[in-house]
Amino acid sequence: MKIVVLDGHALNPGDLSWSGLEALGDVTVYDRTDNADQAEILQRIGTAEIVLVNKTPLDAAVIQQAPNLQYIGVLATGYNVVDVAAAQAANIPVTNIPTYGTETIAQYAFALLLEITSQVGLHSQAVHDGEWAQSPDFTFWKKPLIELMGKTIGLIGYGRIAAATAKIAHAFGMRVIFYNHKPKTVSEPWLTQVELTTLYHEADIISLHVPQTPETTKMIDAVAIAQMKSGVILINTARGGLLDEPVVAQALNDGKIYAAGLDVVAEEPIRADNPLLTAKNTFITPHVAWAPTETRARLLSIGFDNVKQFLAGHLQHNVW
Repeated sequence: MKIVVLDGHALNPGDLSWSGLEALGDVTVYDRTDNADQAEILQRIGTAEIVLVNKTPLDAAVIQQAPNLQYIGVLATGYNVVDVAAAQAANIPVTNIPTYGTETIAQYAFALLLEITSQVGLHSQAVHDGEWAQSPDFTFWKKPLIELMGKTIGLIGYGRIAAATAKIAHAFGMRVIFYNHKPKTVSEPWLTQVELTTLYHEADIISLHVPQTPETTKMIDAVAIAQMKSGVILINTARGGLLDEPVVAQALNDGKIYAAGLDVVAEEPIRADNPLLTAKNTFITPHVAWAPTETRARLLSIGFDNVKQFLAGHLQHNVW
């Protein structure tokens, strides 16, 4: 069985092992494949029966022209890089990795929030630059510091990651509210489900936890921002396309949004002209919430097991 990994470097730059996959077939791993070069994608798939991808797109034309393709494994939770309808029409199963990063992404959402509210990086750099040694006082701060206890955090979407984030917020003494497009049954007495407009009106911090769909693309737009509290903090560890980026950048520059902590942007790698790069009080990291070694090892293990189960005739984590 020929197995091809089209873009393995981001997931495994060399600190993990492909041996679990190599035990299942004849494996070729490419570090990167040009997302815009359909000919290269097809050439690298060649006669492989199994293709694993992270961000390399497999559109209908690629799926239809891959002669031996029997299985597509997405090495991520989001699977919008695959034309699932075309795969289904060709009777090619598509699987993803739905549960590998729950805790670490919730952790990262709070890492962004704590950087905004506690300004650890800024003040550490100031100390190393000599500002404390030269200070006439025993303390100083360069930006306002914000206490989280008693603040309201609003979670948009309430899946596994949002639930983990909610528990962290509760531990900080925060009031936790959430909106979900379908009503959720929750048992925690400290957790309140609200309408989206209520969340916008009441939340001091808004954290996004929804997939990017036609309905959610650019959901944080001028209309949504107008309903938010002045000085709201925005956290996004979900998908960059949830934001209308020029509008959000303007709201940051105007002070309507006090700060944003973003691990994702609409086009990745980020474009040099992305307006968020020059927006005030904006913290941007390069889509790394999922990247701790332990988390990536878990992802690989689940991905290998998805292939193993397919070969045994038992699909798991299939998206159609």
